[in-house]
Amino acid sequence: MISEYDILVVGAGPAGSSAAWAAAAAGARVLVVERRKAVGVPVRCAEFIPRLLLGELSFRDRGFVVQAVRAMRAVLPDGTVKETRAPGLTIHRDQFDQLLADYARQAGVEILEQVRAVGTEDGFVVLKQAGGSLSRVRAKVIIGADGPHSTVGRWMGLRVRRLIPALQVRVSLSKPMEHTEVYFHPWIYGAYGWVFPKDDQANVGLAIAQGSKWSRPPKATLEWFVGRLRHEGKIKGPTYSSTFGWIPVEPLQTAVKGNMMLVGDAAGHTHPITGAGVPQAVACGKAAGICAAEAAAKNDPGLLKRYDQQWQEDVGEALHLAVERRKILERQWHLLNDILPYCWIGFKEYYERT
Repeated sequence: MISEYDILVVGAGPAGSSAAWAAAAAGARVLVVERRKAVGVPVRCAEFIPRLLLGELSFRDRGFVVQAVRAMRAVLPDGTVKETRAPGLTIHRDQFDQLLADYARQAGVEILEQVRAVGTEDGFVVLKQAGGSLSRVRAKVIIGADGPHSTVGRWMGLRVRRLIPALQVRVSLSKPMEHTEVYFHPWIYGAYGWVFPKDDQANVGLAIAQGSKWSRPPKATLEWFVGRLRHEGKIKGPTYSSTFGWIPVEPLQTAVKGNMMLVGDAAGHTHPITGAGVPQAVACGKAAGICAAEAAAKNDPGLLKRYDQQWQEDVGEALHLAVERRKILERQWHLLNDILPYCWIGFKEYYERT
């Protein structure tokens, strides 16, 4: 049996659900397929979002919020602390993703869990259910929101060229924190360690760029970082809930080909310096959904090019500036303390054109 839709979205994270929600609100018939058993599980995120994002989403239910955060403290290699006002929220990311998916469902989107998009065949997309059975779907537009190793991106011949590994554990805090902390150290090459509070607990993790003499084994480095925090008295007890993921650090130049488009991590919309991805996923997801709905309604895939223009206008400048700052950061890592004002968003020098 063959099902037909205006739009097929692969992946039900913030990018996919936002795209589906926007497309359905514009009148499109939308199917979302999610390979995982439950949307948002397992969590692979530090679970911090800027407070402004809630206004854009207009959520009535905010049960996913854990606590408010007022600032971000950057701990530099020489021990200097730079505090930046950064109003935000730490969240239960799985609940956040599930709420976005629920809003998409309420708009008329059909979401199938434990279903993979495994290939294309004669203009159809082949879907594989958890039990192994296959089905085919025809869609006027296909949106890949399926992460940094995107299957849809592979069909398009597009892939995010640079990814760095990130590891995270959950720990207990010695005392409450009303701010996030990021740590820069020569051992954490090309990135930083983080402590993001969640009431009496925190997500502690780090990312490390690979392929340099400065690169260290991520797992051993995380163990060292956790030991440092424990020695400083910031955390206590054992670690648990270990997670691993990949962070895109360079956006695609184009996210559209034929009747297919990419959004979120699949398009490299994650910030190449901070690793933040949820705000861009939501904004670019909305833009993708609106463009896809129009292209499907007019049966004109050429209109999808407007999406490339839109996301470049919305987030392209910030992402490309971050790519340039990352090049400086990695190339001059031996001068880390000196170059950080130009390579971290908490300093005014970061935004100065060189």
